[in-house]
Amino acid sequence: MVDSHRFDVIVVGAGMVGGAFACLLARANPAVRIALIEAHQSDPFDPHTFDPRVAALTEKSRAVLQSCGAWAHIAATRVSPYQAMEVWDAEGTGRIHFDCHDVHQPNLGHIVENSLVVESLLAEQAKLTNIEFFCPVQVARYQRLENEVTLDLQDGRLLSAPLLVAADGGNSAIRQAFNFATREWDYGHSAIVTTVETACAHQYTAWQRFMPTGPLALLPLASSDGRHYCSLVWSQQSDEAERLMALDDSAFCQQLGMASEHCLGQILSTDKRFSIPLRQRHAIDYAAERVVLLGDAAHTIHPLAGQGVNLGFADVAALVDVLSTAVARGNDLGALFTLNKYQRQRKPENLTMMAAMEGFKRLFASDNLALRWVRSTGLTQIDRLQPVKNQIIKQVMGL
Repeated sequence: MVDSHRFDVIVVGAGMVGGAFACLLARANPAVRIALIEAHQSDPFDPHTFDPRVAALTEKSRAVLQSCGAWAHIAATRVSPYQAMEVWDAEGTGRIHFDCHDVHQPNLGHIVENSLVVESLLAEQAKLTNIEFFCPVQVARYQRLENEVTLDLQDGRLLSAPLLVAADGGNSAIRQAFNFATREWDYGHSAIVTTVETACAHQYTAWQRFMPTGPLALLPLASSDGRHYCSLVWSQQSDEAERLMALDDSAFCQQLGMASEHCLGQILSTDKRFSIPLRQRHAIDYAAERVVLLGDAAHTIHPLAGQGVNLGFADVAALVDVLSTAVARGNDLGALFTLNKYQRQRKPENLTMMAAMEGFKRLFASDNLALRWVRSTGLTQIDRLQPVKNQIIKQVMGL
């Protein structure tokens, strides 16, 4: 016998972005019934080790998590604020330093482990009676009807709602099922992510060195054992990333120390490494009748500035605002005229950020002598112009 469930909104994907969206929408609209679907059980947060996947959250993103009710648990468990950023060019003398005190802020952002964010969001969702969580479960079929979308789950249940929200990541099955066109290409890079122990303290600073083969970032992590840890995000051309992944831990630490110019002294150890192929992707449209794309399902960018998840959280805030207005006015949540308001808000900002990241990547990847001079001189000059630096800091922080 088929079990049928009707909701107001169905969200597929209970990661950071999908989970935050479901939580924020439910808190803002207690009468709206939400189904949250996830294919896999999330990895539990382990306080005895570090998650290799971290997010560098801006103040705007932190505020979204606070509005979800999740931030208090995150902050009480483990989070590392960073107060400065040190960025330099491997091929020149250009260097720039950003400091939170220059804009009278306590920090520039927070480094938070993905698993802790997801776990905290799930805990908040469990308190909300208007969210029903389906996990683990696979969707066998999507079907769009005139006034609703139906989902056949592989366990035999049938769900339906006027609106389907795709928060199912960069390889979104929903985006493909409903034929959303994209513009995309491979970067030819992979990001090596892990946690490393360094000889010197990170000074609550995010360190980033730009090399022709890709940027290297060491992000500060909180520690209670007196040792010094950083999350590593090292983007390299695919063949070089493959070579680095094949090294034993000792050789990898040695290579990383040289690549980072030993900015934090010797690299003492590394956790298990993961290599993630990088791809630029942007949906031409974020919305269709009854279906809307959120976060990585709509756009993925190079991780060199850590802005991917922050764009996703900005999507969350915008879509919740649009849908809350529609609820208050009694409008159809899944109608294209409703969803297009979200697209008009988010698409220009996302495209601007994607274009900026692509420009940075190409500028620092070039070995053209003139471009090397331009970027080195540019970094040095900007470092001397405090008002310009302050504007950059506020932009990065989302203020």
